[in-house]
Amino acid sequence: MEKNKLIAKTFQGLEEVLAQELIKLGAENVERGNRVVYFTGDKEMMYRANFELRTAVRILKPIATFEATNADEVYEGVKKVDWTQYLELSTTFAVDSVVYSDDFRNSKFVSYKVKDAIVDFFREKTGKRPNISVASPDIRFNIHISEKSCTLSLDSSGESLHKRGYRQATVESPINEVLAAAMILMTGWDGECDFIDPMCGSGTLPIEAALIARNIAPGVFRKNYAFEKWPDFDADLLEKIYNDDSKEREFSHHIYGYDQEPEAIVASMQNVKAAGLTGDITLEVQPFQKFVQPAEKSIIVMNPPYGERITAPNLLGLYRTIGERLKHQFVGNEAWIIGYREETFDNIGLKPSVKISLYNGSLNCMFCKYTIFNGQLNEYRAHGGIVKTDAEKRRNAERKQLKSRRDFQPAASADDMEEEIPDYVIRRHREFVANQNREARRNIRREDGGEEGDGFRKNFRREPSRHREERSFGGTRKPFGKGRNDGFKKDFKSRSKGGYQRHGKEN
Repeated sequence: MEKNKLIAKTFQGLEEVLAQELIKLGAENVERGNRVVYFTGDKEMMYRANFELRTAVRILKPIATFEATNADEVYEGVKKVDWTQYLELSTTFAVDSVVYSDDFRNSKFVSYKVKDAIVDFFREKTGKRPNISVASPDIRFNIHISEKSCTLSLDSSGESLHKRGYRQATVESPINEVLAAAMILMTGWDGECDFIDPMCGSGTLPIEAALIARNIAPGVFRKNYAFEKWPDFDADLLEKIYNDDSKEREFSHHIYGYDQEPEAIVASMQNVKAAGLTGDITLEVQPFQKFVQPAEKSIIVMNPPYGERITAPNLLGLYRTIGERLKHQFVGNEAWIIGYREETFDNIGLKPSVKISLYNGSLNCMFCKYTIFNGQLNEYRAHGGIVKTDAEKRRNAERKQLKSRRDFQPAASADDMEEEIPDYVIRRHREFVANQNREARRNIRREDGGEEGDGFRKNFRREPSRHREERSFGGTRKPFGKGRNDGFKKDFKSRSKGGYQRHGKEN
């Protein structure tokens, strides 16, 4: 099959992880950029990239490149393309744009100019025009402008790839699935020990961990991709990829998710069941101050509240509780924590051995590794303890080189982001930032004690006894393919009708 240049889009800070995924997938000429990774592959590689990559949000196929310094030049460059190769008059289309240029200030205006050029091309050629559909277009195009360089591409993905298809319920401020998978991959965890998320929310981190542990492709939950409406779509090839479970593996350890809010655990249960992972994940209502030393070797990956899920005055107290629990109840293990305020990490009271800069939506965050051990650091190292592995040191050096080479842009605007956070979260975050300093000065010196002092809500609702009796769920799970006992049926032909009978019900 013919090989083409392709582009995998991702979030800032995840380029290295995505590049490693592509190399492992067999892509050629892999090269990292700013929020993108360039690679070469045939049609099967493009299909597999959509189906198997965990840290990509879109896969683009470039069709034209040109230079432009103003909107008229963009219009002319787009109009030169032979659009009959990609569109028919009966085909609806939409255009997305991403712009990093001093010459272009409004990405939506760029999209309008591209649409005008395509419509005028057909009007002049046929006297008719194709229709535009923002909600559900047949074909989606993408234009990327970096200074004067313009790249026009076919969007092979359609909906952002972070929308896996297993999320049935949610809570406030859920972590993006792509970011969750990237965080887990950055830790190096591959299912070799138990996995714990003590503040699991709607269960995204535990679910992504289970998919990684079993090496289940995230695309198994997707109903469709944009390339399925292309003229050269190969249905047999996609079905072959979909039904290939040769890379899936057994998982002999276990994954645990906890949250202090019963409604969060209910949402997690729905999502875990939809993903067919009830045998791998146990969920319980438990505030973090009740966390105790696990019996087995474990890793913690957690996304504590940044101010959206608990009130601001309790925020620093929560991080003090995190540090105290880890220091006394997680000895001999590693914990990875994502957060965005320097003072929150200071209140953990532990020194991180690794710091990685990440964006959670529009928030510039830090992802930190904590190695928990008894005694002094020098003594720990003297007895063979490893705080930072050689691989982590090498990755840190590569990140510094990448940071020095690329032109960093400001945090993504709401227009540029791949639908990863809703408007109300952005609005609440801005309100929180505006008030946090005043509230912190008023409350930071209060005496710790009780539920309020340890960082949790003052009005925390104690769970009734029925929650304690029905905490965990799930049974022994058979392999992901044949012989499953949770009603999960992997059926390629029924996926477009609602997702291969996720709950064991015939469509």
